[in-house]
Amino acid sequence: MDDQQLLRYSRHLMLPRIDAEGQMRLLESRVLLIGMGGLGAPAAMYLAASGVGHLVISDFDRVELSNLQRQIIHDSGDLGRPKVESARDTLRRLNPETRVTSIGHRLEGPELGEQIRAADLVIDASDNFATRHSLNEACVRAATPLVSGAAIRMEGQVTLFPNDGAGAPCYRCLYRDGGELQESCSESGVLAPLVGVIGSLQAAEAIKALLGMETTLAGRLLLVDLLNSEFRTVRLQRDPECPVCKESAS
Repeated sequence: MDDQQLLRYSRHLMLPRIDAEGQMRLLESRVLLIGMGGLGAPAAMYLAASGVGHLVISDFDRVELSNLQRQIIHDSGDLGRPKVESARDTLRRLNPETRVTSIGHRLEGPELGEQIRAADLVIDASDNFATRHSLNEACVRAATPLVSGAAIRMEGQVTLFPNDGAGAPCYRCLYRDGGELQESCSESGVLAPLVGVIGSLQAAEAIKALLGMETTLAGRLLLVDLLNSEFRTVRLQRDPECPVCKESAS
């Protein structure tokens, strides 16, 4: 690292669990983020500020006025712009050293698999369950860690699926038969700071996983209740008959 980098990342360098070696690992890392909305905004900003070397951001929506209540990576001057362009510009201003690749269409099929195989880690900041399941399946096949987050009303959740074949569950184990609650923020609302909390936790889990820390949320689901200011974790069990991760776990 040069003198400017030593100064920029000095607070990381003070942490024994990161120091210079860990910061270099972040600088050499590539992270794929799906979704530049409420969750993806803080996650991407903190990863860029932390010095992750290459961020690949994917979103096919444009900035709308209703987004600005919580999607802090965009502002009023970005209305009507593709979210990936607005987010890219913000991230480059935040840290010009971070390389940002923007993908303004839906990632799927072979292209999704290619991007996941190229990434060291994937962050799921999407807002629909079809995308979450396809991301999970592709990450399991590629053995790429996946950080999952969700938020609605005043509640959210975060976990890490390491996908390392060591027996930890995958997203499909958590929601076995499409058992997710079929609600969206546009229908039920969401507290603005909640997505900041969940997205920041996703960034923290990503950094810990990239650095090889053993204190991640792998095998645990962190539940956040901002109405009552409560955080709790529950253990996750792998489904031995899961059609997605059964083969990789064996």
